[in-house]
Amino acid sequence: MSAQLTSILREEIAAAGPMTFRRFMELALYHSEHGYYSQPRTIVGKEGDFFTNVSIGSLFGKLIARQFVEMWEKLDKPETFTIVEQGAHSGDFANDVLQALDQETPECFASTHYTIVEPSARLREQQQTQLAAFTKTSWVSSLHDLPPFTGVHFSNELLDAFPIHRVVWSRSEWQEDYVVAHEDGFAWKAGALSSPELTTAVNAFPLPLPDGYKTEINLAAPQWLHDVNAKLERGFILLVDYGYVREQYFTPERHDGTLSAYARHQRQPNPLAAPGEQDLTAHVEFSSLLERATALDLALCGFTDQHHFMVGAGADYFQTERGASERRAFQTLMHPEFMGSSFKVLGLAKQVQAQPPLTGFQFARSPASLKLI
Repeated sequence: MSAQLTSILREEIAAAGPMTFRRFMELALYHSEHGYYSQPRTIVGKEGDFFTNVSIGSLFGKLIARQFVEMWEKLDKPETFTIVEQGAHSGDFANDVLQALDQETPECFASTHYTIVEPSARLREQQQTQLAAFTKTSWVSSLHDLPPFTGVHFSNELLDAFPIHRVVWSRSEWQEDYVVAHEDGFAWKAGALSSPELTTAVNAFPLPLPDGYKTEINLAAPQWLHDVNAKLERGFILLVDYGYVREQYFTPERHDGTLSAYARHQRQPNPLAAPGEQDLTAHVEFSSLLERATALDLALCGFTDQHHFMVGAGADYFQTERGASERRAFQTLMHPEFMGSSFKVLGLAKQVQAQPPLTGFQFARSPASLKLI
């Protein structure tokens, strides 16, 4: 484990008492010097700790670019069409999208401005090097610094890395799992829920659940949607991530939740071990996002698994001759045992007519039957 980060965590626990896992995860992933995402090493792809849609190849970006063009058209081809990406890692997705727009839809490319929300100075430098060939790009450190825009906010595997609270059903009441110092590392310790917001969230869980049932709550995701909506004047929000709707997320069979730690493409047994040296992630609970979207008057353009979205977005892509490598990438993106069924795609619209459905959602099930997804 990172000795420096371990010392920082243990000192904070000594000073303030048991730490919420949300705080532990925040420091483990995002500490400016010692956090997992601040490390100057490869974390995505074959040489890293996990694969993403983007690390498989450029096809994902090419197909999403086609969806962006359709969004631009539904917005009546604005003179400035802003694509905002959050969670851009090395900038590969942005590069794939901008190249595809430049080569296939020059008119849309001429209107496009690409903005990346990136708090990490190291990643921002890497992205700027990757995108040096494109002039209409910009960076901001946070959503707070993002100017109001018309276009689309896109994220791929962003929300699963938001720090979460871990809770446990114990003797007919909900408690929270805190982190305490233990020997040279850390251990769990149950206690009272840390906030009224957490109490409200657990009250929405379906009961009964077995004693000792553990799960997680992402309070940051609905707030993030509120913040994105505040900056979006007109356009779309498109997010890709793995997760479930509420009825699938909180089932008795999923008794230990979805919190996971990964290193070198292997799931690690202890999320509290090696802070800063392993990825921490939890599946997205989409029902809470859909409820917040409704409260914000955002229209649902579609919600489906990645398999159906890729089929829709790529419906006419392979009618022309494509390389065998792209066909293999397409199969990987769609495969039900890899990314096709576990990843979901959610599309939201603000002050735009999104009917008929966006191409990517043309094979999605009816929004009225989200419980079946």
